[in-house]
Amino acid sequence: MEPAATLVALLHGPDQPGLVAKTASWIFARRGNILHADQHRDMEAGEFFQRIEWVPSAGSAGAEIAEFNAFAASLGMVARVASSAHRPKGALFVSRADHCFHDLLLRGVAGEFAGDFTCVISNHPDLAEAARHYGLPFHLVPVTAGDKAAAEANQLRILREVGAEFVVLARYMQVLSAEFLHALDRPVINIHHSFLPAFAGGRPYHQAHARGVKLIGASAHYATADLDEGPIIQQDVARVTHRHSVEDLIRKGRDLEKSVLAQAVRWHLENRILIYGNKTVVFD
Repeated sequence: MEPAATLVALLHGPDQPGLVAKTASWIFARRGNILHADQHRDMEAGEFFQRIEWVPSAGSAGAEIAEFNAFAASLGMVARVASSAHRPKGALFVSRADHCFHDLLLRGVAGEFAGDFTCVISNHPDLAEAARHYGLPFHLVPVTAGDKAAAEANQLRILREVGAEFVVLARYMQVLSAEFLHALDRPVINIHHSFLPAFAGGRPYHQAHARGVKLIGASAHYATADLDEGPIIQQDVARVTHRHSVEDLIRKGRDLEKSVLAQAVRWHLENRILIYGNKTVVFD
């Protein structure tokens, strides 16, 4: 038996007495059944954050979403409400590295994500056959210094044609321009093969090895116009010693990249991430 579709609300605004009771009462008054509720208060800023998931009563989910948004606004809160019945469409950007590419698509085949990848876009042809193996259209869009704007225009056209609602950069080795991100106006999740903000830029494992670090890591974040400085979603680390070579660090790092990126995509699609300024509140 299929589980009932739920509504998930993420809301935040100035803290005030009774917010939890008011949101719960609003849902109860409409005969909804709350399944999960979590909240957080930023003690320094006095900001309140909440994630609440409920099974709505029989009727129009669309109408209830609009009503809840209006209700949240009456409390001085900003809200975003999504239905579990909707599976967002995503696009995967890749270059030559294939570990995150395969990991995400295998997890998708296994049903781990509350959304679906619709196509693969790449600046290299290397993963074309692999994409087709997963049943996904592969779009080769070469990017050179002289035609970057044209390439990004082509990428935007493809994303609009497939109705992409989010993009995942699975070790896509190109910097997306501020103009592209503004025109896309959709979440872009990136994996950085480094424990941000340390060792940003190229060859981070070589940088880390040269510094003799004892920890390496990976960071998943939302891409912004500021390179590698978007709101961080998930990070993880692995211990290393002086006995580990650069190749050992790369191998360990790839394992981290896969798990960190997959977790970030999962949380995003389950509507567990609330962006606040340049950081996130993640209701895990």
